[in-house]
Amino acid sequence: MAQFKDVKSESGLSALNDYLANNAYVGGFSPSSCDSSVFDSVGSAPCEKKHPHVARWYKNITSFNKNERSEWPKETSSGAASAANGAAKKEEAAAGGDDDIDLFGSDDEEDDEEKERVKQQRLKEYAEKKAKKPGPIAKSNIIFDVKPWDDTIDIKEIEKQVRSIETDGLVWGAGKIVPIAYGINKLQICCVVEDDKVSSDWLEESITGFEDLVQSVDVVAFNKV
Repeated sequence: MAQFKDVKSESGLSALNDYLANNAYVGGFSPSSCDSSVFDSVGSAPCEKKHPHVARWYKNITSFNKNERSEWPKETSSGAASAANGAAKKEEAAAGGDDDIDLFGSDDEEDDEEKERVKQQRLKEYAEKKAKKPGPIAKSNIIFDVKPWDDTIDIKEIEKQVRSIETDGLVWGAGKIVPIAYGINKLQICCVVEDDKVSSDWLEESITGFEDLVQSVDVVAFNKV
């Protein structure tokens, strides 16, 4: 993982911007405590024109609340490692939170039948309590390529229309204009979605719904976060 110092300075932000041009997160393919630490050091949203990749990353990180960020693993090298570490932390937290439940009782005067009854009752209470614990919110980071019909179409107008798509569980990130060929450009734009609320298929259908502007939509990257 790259190390970044003095990210409040222009030189520090530029170094971070160069790194994030080819990386979704500071610590790997999934968010980690490294992202949370650098996010706190940056302090506020950077200028999109000067540091577009940092701005995209910063907006992505702000879609997670402080409690979610505190549960990110120290550092990851792959999405699978992140998921495994995150799951382990949650299991440890769940186990720690239930330390006050005595599963088996300790009254030496109870006979075997009474001990078994108490044990089963407390196991039931433990299972019910654990079942009520809310699970983590599954999210994904998606990057789309949106292509126009020809070079007469304003890419900024396409971006305006794409960002007009709003729904619960969807946060749009940074967008940029990328040359294709023969004077034709495309829009590359990223977003973070809550998996249970927003699907990539629905987003593609919504974007291609601007049929006078959009010829096609492709998914460039799809990472679980």
